[in-house]
Amino acid sequence: MNIMLVSVTGRTREIGVRLALGARGSDVLTQFLVESIVMGVLGGLGGLVFGITSAKVLAHFTGWETVISPYVMILAVGFSGAVGVFFGFYPAQKAAALNPIEALRYE
Repeated sequence: MNIMLVSVTGRTREIGVRLALGARGSDVLTQFLVESIVMGVLGGLGGLVFGITSAKVLAHFTGWETVISPYVMILAVGFSGAVGVFFGFYPAQKAAALNPIEALRYE
């Protein structure tokens, strides 16, 4: 959520330009929600790759058998996407509610 809030703050002028040129608040909302979902899913996929690699390394050095369920992998990546939606909604809503004139004046 903090990353998305910083992103909204840093791109206030860009948001103001888009709104001044006719973008609706829902367009800006969609842009930031998609951004947060992509970041969440990519983080989930990165964690998945790290987890699978760690399990394989652990199995190789200890001789333990590791089992990774495809259902759990899908659930983990889906949860990461849900976290992206949940924590990205407030910053996206804040960006969509900006006044274009105030956003263009922002320093």
